[in-house]
Amino acid sequence: VISKIPGFIPQKSISEIISIVLKALVLAMGVAVVVLVKLGSIEMETAISMLGMGLAFAGVALLSNK
Repeated sequence: VISKIPGFIPQKSISEIISIVLKALVLAMGVAVVVLVKLGSIEMETAISMLGMGLAFAGVALLSNK
C-alpha cells in the first residue's frame, strides 16, 4: 500500500548501497588520478597507489554482487 504513494522511493538494502558507494569510489579515484597527472601535481608512486586502491574497491564491489 505504501509503495503506491506518489514520490515513494523503496529503500535499498545495505549491500546494494555499499556496492554503489564502492563503484563511485572506483570512478572517483580514476578521475582524480587522471586530472592530477594532467596538472602535474601528483607523483607517479602516489598515482599508482591511488589506482591500486581503486582496483581494490572494484574487486570488492564485484565480489559483493550476487
